[in-house]
Amino acid sequence: MSKIDSFPMSKRLQVLFDEEEYREIQASARRSRVTVAEWVRQTLRQARHDHPATVEAKLAAVAEAASHEFPTADIDVMLREIEAGQRPA
Repeated sequence: MSKIDSFPMSKRLQVLFDEEEYREIQASARRSRVTVAEWVRQTLRQARHDHPATVEAKLAAVAEAASHEFPTADIDVMLREIEAGQRPA
């Protein structure tokens, strides 16, 4: 294996922005004291972290939601109470 083969491959991604949006990105990068390219990489990493698309992440979100206790009732009863202006039990 050559020395070059031991490094992971990099891929180039081209994204087109209008002038105003690009200037905003440049300003954000400047405030963060990084290049535009590094700012984009960091932002995409954060987005992937914040919005994982894995099945496990979705199941974890469902499990988290199911762990809470909310008031429940028969749907017909709840709808009648809502229509009557009452708080559902």
